[in-house]
Amino acid sequence: MNSFINNSDIDSEKIKFKERFSFGLGDYGTNLTYTLMVTFLAYFYTEVVGVSAILVGSLMFFARVIDGILCVFVGIKIDKTNTKYGKARPWVLFTAIPFGLSAFLMSTIPEASDNVKIWYVCITYLLANILFTANNIAYGSLLALITRSIYERGVLSVFRNGLSTLGSLTVGVFTLPIVGYFGNTKVSWIILFAIFGFFTAVCLIITGLNVRERIKPIKEDNDSNIKFDQVLKAMLKNKYWIMIFFYLFITFTSLTALSTVSVYYSKYILEDVYYMSYISMAQYIPSSLTLLIIPYLLRHFGKRNLALFGLIVCCIACLIPLIDKQNALYIIISTVVRSIGFCGVGATMFAFLADTIDYGEWITKLRIQGILFSAGTLGQTLGMGMGTTSIGWILGAFGFISGGDVQQTNEVLSVIEFLFIYFPFILALINIAILCFYKLESIYSEVERDLSNGKFRSEEI
Repeated sequence: MNSFINNSDIDSEKIKFKERFSFGLGDYGTNLTYTLMVTFLAYFYTEVVGVSAILVGSLMFFARVIDGILCVFVGIKIDKTNTKYGKARPWVLFTAIPFGLSAFLMSTIPEASDNVKIWYVCITYLLANILFTANNIAYGSLLALITRSIYERGVLSVFRNGLSTLGSLTVGVFTLPIVGYFGNTKVSWIILFAIFGFFTAVCLIITGLNVRERIKPIKEDNDSNIKFDQVLKAMLKNKYWIMIFFYLFITFTSLTALSTVSVYYSKYILEDVYYMSYISMAQYIPSSLTLLIIPYLLRHFGKRNLALFGLIVCCIACLIPLIDKQNALYIIISTVVRSIGFCGVGATMFAFLADTIDYGEWITKLRIQGILFSAGTLGQTLGMGMGTTSIGWILGAFGFISGGDVQQTNEVLSVIEFLFIYFPFILALINIAILCFYKLESIYSEVERDLSNGKFRSEEI
Protein backbone atom coordinates (compact mmCIF):
# COMPACT_ATOMS: atom_id res chain seq x y z
CA MET A 1 0.00 0.00 0.00
CA ASN A 2 1.28 3.48 -0.86
CA SER A 3 0.78 6.22 1.68
CA PHE A 4 1.64 9.83 1.07
CA ILE A 5 3.43 12.15 3.44
CA ASN A 6 3.12 15.90 3.44
CA ASN A 7 6.60 17.25 4.04
CA SER A 8 5.76 20.95 3.82
CA ASP A 9 6.30 21.58 7.54
CA ILE A 10 9.67 19.88 7.76
CA ASP A 11 10.77 21.38 4.44
CA SER A 12 10.36 24.88 5.89
CA GLU A 13 11.83 24.05 9.30
CA LYS A 14 14.83 26.21 10.14
CA ILE A 15 17.89 24.13 10.96
CA LYS A 16 19.49 25.28 14.21
CA PHE A 17 23.15 26.28 14.50
CA LYS A 18 24.10 23.22 16.56
CA GLU A 19 22.89 20.87 13.86
CA ARG A 20 24.44 22.92 11.07
CA PHE A 21 27.78 23.00 12.86
CA SER A 22 27.64 19.30 13.72
CA PHE A 23 26.90 18.48 10.10
CA GLY A 24 29.85 20.54 8.90
CA LEU A 25 32.11 19.09 11.58
CA GLY A 26 31.84 15.71 9.86
CA ASP A 27 33.65 17.09 6.84
CA TYR A 28 36.25 18.76 9.08
CA GLY A 29 37.08 15.35 10.49
CA THR A 30 36.92 13.63 7.12
CA ASN A 31 39.28 16.18 5.62
CA LEU A 32 41.89 15.64 8.30
CA THR A 33 42.40 12.20 6.77
CA TYR A 34 41.30 12.97 3.21
CA THR A 35 43.66 15.94 2.78
CA LEU A 36 46.48 13.97 4.35
CA MET A 37 45.85 11.24 1.78
CA VAL A 38 45.56 13.42 -1.32
CA THR A 39 48.23 15.99 -0.44
CA PHE A 40 50.93 14.17 1.49
CA LEU A 41 50.44 10.41 1.12
CA ALA A 42 52.04 10.16 -2.34
CA TYR A 43 54.90 12.31 -1.04
CA PHE A 44 55.21 10.07 2.05
CA TYR A 45 55.24 6.92 -0.08
CA THR A 46 57.77 8.20 -2.63
CA GLU A 47 60.05 10.42 -0.53
CA VAL A 48 59.98 8.72 2.91
CA VAL A 49 59.18 5.06 2.20
CA GLY A 50 60.80 5.01 -1.26
CA VAL A 51 57.96 3.46 -3.31
CA SER A 52 58.10 4.32 -7.04
CA ALA A 53 55.81 7.07 -8.36
CA ILE A 54 54.35 4.78 -11.04
CA LEU A 55 53.51 2.12 -8.44
CA VAL A 56 51.89 4.73 -6.20
CA GLY A 57 49.80 5.99 -9.11
CA SER A 58 48.75 2.46 -10.08
CA LEU A 59 47.83 1.60 -6.49
CA MET A 60 45.68 4.68 -6.12
CA PHE A 61 43.92 4.02 -9.41
CA PHE A 62 43.19 0.39 -8.46
CA ALA A 63 41.85 1.50 -5.07
CA ARG A 64 39.45 3.94 -6.73
CA VAL A 65 38.16 1.26 -9.09
CA ILE A 66 37.36 -0.90 -6.04
CA ASP A 67 35.77 2.15 -4.43
CA GLY A 68 33.66 2.67 -7.51
CA ILE A 69 32.21 -0.82 -7.20
CA LEU A 70 31.67 -0.34 -3.49
CA CYS A 71 29.93 3.03 -3.98
CA VAL A 72 26.80 1.59 -5.54
CA PHE A 73 26.70 -1.33 -3.06
CA VAL A 74 26.83 1.05 -0.09
CA GLY A 75 24.20 3.30 -1.68
CA ILE A 76 21.81 0.37 -2.07
CA LYS A 77 22.40 -0.67 1.53
CA ILE A 78 21.72 2.87 2.77
CA ASP A 79 18.45 3.01 0.84
CA LYS A 80 17.40 -0.29 2.39
CA THR A 81 18.40 0.77 5.91
CA ASN A 82 15.47 1.69 8.16
CA THR A 83 16.19 2.40 11.82
CA LYS A 84 14.85 4.81 14.40
CA TYR A 85 18.03 6.86 13.80
CA GLY A 86 17.37 7.06 10.06
CA LYS A 87 19.07 5.66 6.99
CA ALA A 88 22.48 7.36 6.76
CA ARG A 89 23.22 8.34 10.38
CA PRO A 90 23.91 4.77 11.55
CA TRP A 91 26.45 4.34 8.74
CA VAL A 92 28.22 7.56 9.71
CA LEU A 93 28.43 6.38 13.30
CA PHE A 94 29.60 2.79 12.88
CA THR A 95 32.26 3.60 10.25
CA ALA A 96 33.74 6.58 12.16
CA ILE A 97 36.21 4.72 14.38
CA PRO A 98 37.36 2.17 11.74
CA PHE A 99 37.96 5.01 9.28
CA GLY A 100 40.05 6.96 11.79
CA LEU A 101 42.02 3.83 12.67
CA SER A 102 42.70 3.08 9.00
CA ALA A 103 44.43 6.46 8.66
CA PHE A 104 46.93 5.42 11.33
CA LEU A 105 47.51 2.00 9.75
CA MET A 106 48.50 3.55 6.39
CA SER A 107 51.61 5.02 7.99
CA THR A 108 52.81 1.95 9.91
CA ILE A 109 54.74 0.39 7.03
CA PRO A 110 57.10 -2.26 8.44
CA GLU A 111 60.86 -2.34 7.91
CA ALA A 112 60.92 -5.33 5.63
CA SER A 113 61.57 -6.37 2.05
CA ASP A 114 60.25 -4.26 -0.80
CA ASN A 115 57.57 -6.86 -1.59
CA VAL A 116 56.28 -6.84 1.99
CA LYS A 117 56.22 -3.03 2.02
CA ILE A 118 54.32 -2.91 -1.25
CA TRP A 119 51.74 -5.44 -0.08
CA TYR A 120 51.28 -3.60 3.21
CA VAL A 121 50.87 -0.27 1.41
CA CYS A 122 48.31 -1.80 -0.97
CA ILE A 123 46.22 -3.43 1.76
CA THR A 124 46.15 -0.50 4.19
CA TYR A 125 45.54 2.10 1.49
CA LEU A 126 42.72 0.04 0.02
CA LEU A 127 41.18 -0.46 3.48
CA ALA A 128 41.32 3.27 4.20
CA ASN A 129 39.65 4.06 0.88
CA ILE A 130 36.89 1.50 1.39
CA LEU A 131 36.07 2.92 4.82
CA PHE A 132 36.29 6.48 3.50
CA THR A 133 33.84 5.62 0.73
CA ALA A 134 31.33 3.92 3.03
CA ASN A 135 31.45 6.78 5.51
CA ASN A 136 31.47 9.59 2.97
CA ILE A 137 28.49 8.29 0.99
CA ALA A 138 26.45 8.05 4.17
CA TYR A 139 27.61 11.49 5.29
CA GLY A 140 26.88 13.03 1.90
CA SER A 141 23.44 11.40 1.77
CA LEU A 142 22.49 13.27 4.93
CA LEU A 143 22.15 16.53 3.01
CA ALA A 144 19.22 15.12 1.03
CA LEU A 145 17.69 13.67 4.22
CA ILE A 146 17.97 16.62 6.61
CA THR A 147 15.86 19.08 4.60
CA ARG A 148 14.37 19.72 1.17
CA SER A 149 14.68 23.51 1.49
CA ILE A 150 17.01 24.74 -1.23
CA TYR A 151 18.17 27.59 1.03
CA GLU A 152 18.84 25.38 4.05
CA ARG A 153 20.75 22.96 1.83
CA GLY A 154 22.82 25.87 0.63
CA VAL A 155 23.53 26.96 4.22
CA LEU A 156 24.36 23.40 5.28
CA SER A 157 26.70 23.16 2.29
CA VAL A 158 28.39 26.37 3.42
CA PHE A 159 28.95 24.90 6.90
CA ARG A 160 30.20 21.71 5.29
CA ASN A 161 32.52 23.52 2.92
CA GLY A 162 33.72 25.96 5.58
CA LEU A 163 34.65 23.29 8.09
CA SER A 164 35.99 21.08 5.31
CA THR A 165 38.27 23.98 4.34
CA LEU A 166 39.34 24.39 7.95
CA GLY A 167 40.19 20.69 8.12
CA SER A 168 42.28 20.94 4.96
CA LEU A 169 43.96 24.07 6.35
CA THR A 170 44.83 22.22 9.54
CA VAL A 171 46.53 19.46 7.57
CA GLY A 172 48.21 21.73 5.02
CA VAL A 173 49.67 24.13 7.58
CA PHE A 174 50.61 21.78 10.42
CA THR A 175 51.66 18.51 8.73
CA LEU A 176 55.28 19.35 7.94
CA PRO A 177 55.87 21.36 11.15
CA ILE A 178 54.49 18.47 13.24
CA VAL A 179 56.68 15.98 11.37
CA GLY A 180 59.65 18.29 11.91
CA TYR A 181 58.83 18.75 15.61
CA PHE A 182 58.91 15.00 16.19
CA GLY A 183 62.24 14.60 14.42
CA ASN A 184 61.38 14.43 10.71
CA THR A 185 61.56 10.64 10.67
CA LYS A 186 59.22 7.86 9.66
CA VAL A 187 58.02 7.66 13.29
CA SER A 188 57.13 11.36 13.07
CA TRP A 189 54.76 10.56 10.22
CA ILE A 190 53.19 7.70 12.19
CA ILE A 191 52.47 10.10 15.07
CA LEU A 192 50.97 12.60 12.65
CA PHE A 193 48.65 10.02 11.05
CA ALA A 194 47.58 8.82 14.52
CA ILE A 195 46.65 12.35 15.64
CA PHE A 196 44.60 13.15 12.56
CA GLY A 197 42.97 9.71 12.49
CA PHE A 198 41.81 10.12 16.10
CA PHE A 199 40.15 13.48 15.47
CA THR A 200 38.59 12.19 12.26
CA ALA A 201 36.72 9.56 14.27
CA VAL A 202 35.69 12.02 17.03
CA CYS A 203 34.25 14.57 14.59
CA LEU A 204 32.24 12.00 12.66
CA ILE A 205 30.77 10.59 15.87
CA ILE A 206 29.62 14.11 16.85
CA THR A 207 27.97 14.48 13.43
CA GLY A 208 26.16 11.17 13.70
CA LEU A 209 24.85 11.99 17.16
CA ASN A 210 23.58 15.52 16.47
CA VAL A 211 22.02 15.61 13.00
CA ARG A 212 18.40 14.65 12.33
CA GLU A 213 16.92 12.98 9.26
CA ARG A 214 13.58 14.57 8.38
CA ILE A 215 12.87 13.66 4.74
CA LYS A 216 10.93 10.51 3.94
CA PRO A 217 10.02 9.20 0.49
CA ILE A 218 6.54 10.14 -0.69
CA LYS A 219 5.81 6.45 -1.06
CA GLU A 220 6.82 4.74 2.16
CA ASP A 221 7.41 1.43 0.44
CA ASN A 222 9.59 3.20 -2.12
CA ASP A 223 12.82 1.48 -1.11
CA SER A 224 11.60 -1.96 -0.07
CA ASN A 225 11.66 -3.65 -3.47
CA ILE A 226 14.06 -1.63 -5.59
CA LYS A 227 15.09 -3.54 -8.69
CA PHE A 228 18.27 -2.98 -10.69
CA ASP A 229 16.49 -2.16 -13.93
CA GLN A 230 14.39 0.48 -12.12
CA VAL A 231 17.53 2.04 -10.67
CA LEU A 232 19.32 2.05 -14.03
CA LYS A 233 16.35 3.63 -15.81
CA ALA A 234 16.00 6.24 -13.07
CA MET A 235 19.68 7.16 -13.32
CA LEU A 236 19.69 7.41 -17.11
CA LYS A 237 16.47 9.44 -17.15
CA ASN A 238 17.92 11.99 -14.72
CA LYS A 239 19.91 14.20 -17.11
CA TYR A 240 20.91 16.65 -14.39
CA TRP A 241 22.33 13.88 -12.22
CA ILE A 242 24.47 12.74 -15.17
CA MET A 243 25.81 16.28 -15.60
CA ILE A 244 26.70 16.60 -11.92
CA PHE A 245 28.35 13.16 -11.97
CA PHE A 246 30.85 14.38 -14.56
CA TYR A 247 31.08 17.77 -12.85
CA LEU A 248 32.15 16.08 -9.60
CA PHE A 249 34.57 13.79 -11.42
CA ILE A 250 36.33 16.74 -13.05
CA THR A 251 36.25 18.88 -9.90
CA PHE A 252 37.89 16.23 -7.73
CA THR A 253 40.38 15.24 -10.42
CA SER A 254 41.52 18.87 -10.44
CA LEU A 255 41.49 19.28 -6.65
CA THR A 256 43.38 16.08 -5.93
CA ALA A 257 45.94 16.54 -8.70
CA LEU A 258 46.64 20.09 -7.59
CA SER A 259 46.93 19.12 -3.91
CA THR A 260 49.26 16.23 -4.74
CA VAL A 261 51.54 18.13 -7.11
CA SER A 262 51.77 21.20 -4.83
CA VAL A 263 54.20 19.42 -2.51
CA TYR A 264 56.43 18.46 -5.45
CA TYR A 265 56.16 21.99 -6.87
CA SER A 266 57.27 23.44 -3.52
CA LYS A 267 60.22 21.08 -3.26
CA TYR A 268 61.49 21.00 -6.85
CA ILE A 269 60.36 24.30 -8.45
CA LEU A 270 60.35 26.67 -5.45
CA GLU A 271 63.20 24.58 -3.97
CA ASP A 272 61.82 24.52 -0.42
CA VAL A 273 59.20 21.94 0.59
CA TYR A 274 58.18 24.07 3.59
CA TYR A 275 56.59 26.56 1.18
CA MET A 276 53.79 24.01 1.21
CA SER A 277 52.62 25.37 4.56
CA TYR A 278 52.34 28.89 3.11
CA ILE A 279 50.57 27.58 0.02
CA SER A 280 48.09 25.81 2.28
CA MET A 281 47.44 28.99 4.25
CA ALA A 282 46.94 30.87 1.00
CA GLN A 283 44.58 28.16 -0.19
CA TYR A 284 42.38 27.80 2.85
CA ILE A 285 42.38 31.04 4.89
CA PRO A 286 40.93 33.29 2.13
CA SER A 287 38.27 30.71 1.31
CA SER A 288 37.30 30.48 4.99
CA LEU A 289 36.72 34.24 5.04
CA THR A 290 34.94 34.27 1.68
CA LEU A 291 32.53 31.60 2.90
CA LEU A 292 31.07 34.15 5.33
CA ILE A 293 29.33 35.90 2.42
CA ILE A 294 28.43 32.74 0.47
CA PRO A 295 24.90 32.44 2.02
CA TYR A 296 24.18 36.00 0.83
CA LEU A 297 25.50 35.23 -2.65
CA LEU A 298 23.55 31.97 -2.80
CA ARG A 299 20.30 33.73 -1.94
CA HIS A 300 20.77 36.48 -4.53
CA PHE A 301 22.52 34.72 -7.43
CA GLY A 302 21.74 31.01 -7.07
CA LYS A 303 24.04 28.02 -7.01
CA ARG A 304 24.68 27.71 -10.75
CA ASN A 305 25.65 31.35 -11.31
CA LEU A 306 27.83 31.34 -8.21
CA ALA A 307 29.63 28.19 -9.33
CA LEU A 308 30.15 29.57 -12.85
CA PHE A 309 31.65 32.78 -11.51
CA GLY A 310 33.90 30.80 -9.18
CA LEU A 311 35.19 28.66 -12.06
CA ILE A 312 35.99 31.74 -14.13
CA VAL A 313 37.98 33.18 -11.22
CA CYS A 314 39.81 29.85 -10.88
CA CYS A 315 40.77 29.94 -14.57
CA ILE A 316 42.30 33.40 -14.15
CA ALA A 317 44.13 32.28 -11.01
CA CYS A 318 45.68 29.26 -12.73
CA LEU A 319 47.56 31.51 -15.17
CA ILE A 320 49.10 33.92 -12.63
CA PRO A 321 52.22 31.73 -12.04
CA LEU A 322 53.16 32.25 -15.69
CA ILE A 323 54.47 35.69 -14.63
CA ASP A 324 57.33 33.90 -12.85
CA LYS A 325 57.04 30.18 -12.18
CA GLN A 326 59.83 30.14 -9.58
CA ASN A 327 58.68 33.15 -7.60
CA ALA A 328 56.81 32.03 -4.48
CA LEU A 329 54.97 35.37 -4.30
CA TYR A 330 53.10 34.72 -7.56
CA ILE A 331 52.33 31.16 -6.49
CA ILE A 332 50.83 32.49 -3.24
CA ILE A 333 48.80 35.16 -5.09
CA SER A 334 47.55 32.55 -7.56
CA THR A 335 46.55 30.26 -4.72
CA VAL A 336 44.69 33.04 -2.88
CA VAL A 337 42.69 33.99 -5.98
CA ARG A 338 41.94 30.34 -6.80
CA SER A 339 40.85 29.78 -3.20
CA ILE A 340 38.35 32.64 -3.38
CA GLY A 341 37.00 31.41 -6.69
CA PHE A 342 36.67 27.84 -5.56
CA CYS A 343 34.37 28.89 -2.70
CA GLY A 344 31.59 29.22 -5.26
CA VAL A 345 32.31 25.71 -6.50
CA GLY A 346 32.86 23.94 -3.19
CA ALA A 347 29.85 25.49 -1.47
CA THR A 348 27.46 24.31 -4.18
CA MET A 349 28.65 21.01 -5.68
CA PHE A 350 26.98 18.66 -3.20
CA ALA A 351 23.88 20.83 -3.01
CA PHE A 352 23.67 20.35 -6.81
CA LEU A 353 23.73 16.59 -6.24
CA ALA A 354 21.03 16.76 -3.56
CA ASP A 355 18.81 18.76 -5.93
CA THR A 356 19.22 16.15 -8.68
CA ILE A 357 18.02 13.49 -6.23
CA ASP A 358 14.79 15.43 -5.73
CA TYR A 359 14.50 15.89 -9.48
CA GLY A 360 14.95 12.15 -9.92
CA GLU A 361 12.15 11.38 -7.46
CA TRP A 362 9.93 13.93 -9.18
CA ILE A 363 10.28 12.42 -12.65
CA THR A 364 10.54 8.68 -11.75
CA LYS A 365 8.49 8.36 -8.51
CA LEU A 366 11.52 6.66 -6.93
CA ARG A 367 13.45 8.28 -4.08
CA ILE A 368 16.77 6.46 -4.12
CA GLN A 369 19.01 9.06 -2.52
CA GLY A 370 21.54 6.52 -1.29
CA ILE A 371 22.00 4.96 -4.71
CA LEU A 372 22.01 8.26 -6.61
CA PHE A 373 24.29 9.94 -4.09
CA SER A 374 26.65 6.97 -4.04
CA ALA A 375 26.71 6.79 -7.82
CA GLY A 376 27.21 10.56 -7.90
CA THR A 377 29.93 10.24 -5.30
CA LEU A 378 31.48 7.70 -7.64
CA GLY A 379 32.36 10.75 -9.72
CA GLN A 380 34.10 12.22 -6.67
CA THR A 381 35.80 8.92 -5.89
CA LEU A 382 37.05 8.32 -9.42
CA GLY A 383 38.11 11.95 -9.65
CA MET A 384 40.15 11.67 -6.47
CA GLY A 385 41.78 8.53 -7.82
CA MET A 386 42.40 10.01 -11.25
CA GLY A 387 43.91 13.16 -9.74
CA THR A 388 46.50 11.32 -7.68
CA THR A 389 46.96 8.58 -10.27
CA SER A 390 47.66 11.06 -13.06
CA ILE A 391 50.38 12.70 -10.97
CA GLY A 392 52.05 9.37 -10.15
CA TRP A 393 51.82 7.99 -13.67
CA ILE A 394 52.92 11.17 -15.44
CA LEU A 395 55.82 11.86 -13.07
CA GLY A 396 56.93 8.24 -13.34
CA ALA A 397 56.65 8.26 -17.13
CA PHE A 398 58.93 11.30 -17.34
CA GLY A 399 61.57 9.72 -15.10
CA PHE A 400 60.79 10.98 -11.59
CA ILE A 401 63.25 9.47 -9.09
CA SER A 402 61.81 8.41 -5.71
CA GLY A 403 63.66 8.28 -2.43
CA GLY A 404 64.50 11.70 -1.01
CA ASP A 405 66.85 14.52 -1.99
CA VAL A 406 67.79 13.82 -5.60
CA GLN A 407 68.18 16.05 -8.65
CA GLN A 408 65.24 15.62 -11.01
CA THR A 409 65.63 16.06 -14.79
CA ASN A 410 64.46 19.16 -16.66
CA GLU A 411 61.68 17.04 -18.21
CA VAL A 412 60.36 16.17 -14.75
CA LEU A 413 60.51 19.80 -13.65
CA SER A 414 58.60 20.89 -16.76
CA VAL A 415 55.86 18.33 -16.25
CA ILE A 416 55.48 19.40 -12.58
CA GLU A 417 54.93 22.95 -13.84
CA PHE A 418 52.36 21.75 -16.39
CA LEU A 419 50.45 19.76 -13.78
CA PHE A 420 50.40 22.71 -11.39
CA ILE A 421 49.43 25.44 -13.89
CA TYR A 422 47.74 24.15 -17.05
CA PHE A 423 46.04 20.95 -15.91
CA PRO A 424 43.58 22.61 -13.46
CA PHE A 425 42.97 25.41 -15.99
CA ILE A 426 41.84 22.95 -18.67
CA LEU A 427 39.59 21.06 -16.25
CA ALA A 428 37.94 24.28 -15.04
CA LEU A 429 37.05 25.17 -18.64
CA ILE A 430 35.36 21.77 -19.07
CA ASN A 431 33.27 22.30 -15.92
CA ILE A 432 32.17 25.73 -17.16
CA ALA A 433 30.87 24.05 -20.30
CA ILE A 434 28.91 21.49 -18.23
CA LEU A 435 27.22 24.14 -16.09
CA CYS A 436 26.14 26.05 -19.18
CA PHE A 437 23.74 23.14 -19.85
CA TYR A 438 22.58 22.77 -16.22
CA LYS A 439 19.08 24.32 -15.97
CA LEU A 440 17.57 22.57 -12.93
CA GLU A 441 17.46 25.70 -10.77
CA SER A 442 14.96 27.32 -13.13
CA ILE A 443 12.38 24.59 -12.38
CA TYR A 444 13.42 23.50 -8.89
CA SER A 445 10.75 25.55 -7.11
CA GLU A 446 8.13 23.47 -8.92
CA VAL A 447 9.96 20.25 -8.00
CA GLU A 448 10.13 21.27 -4.34
CA ARG A 449 6.48 22.35 -4.23
CA ASP A 450 5.16 19.17 -5.84
CA LEU A 451 7.18 16.82 -3.66
CA SER A 452 6.25 18.73 -0.50
CA ASN A 453 2.58 18.24 -1.43
CA GLY A 454 2.98 14.55 -2.17
CA LYS A 455 2.89 14.96 -5.94
CA PHE A 456 5.11 13.93 -8.81
CA ARG A 457 5.74 15.59 -12.17
CA SER A 458 2.60 15.77 -14.26
CA GLU A 459 4.25 16.28 -17.61
CA GLU A 460 7.60 16.14 -19.36
CA ILE A 461 10.05 18.94 -18.70
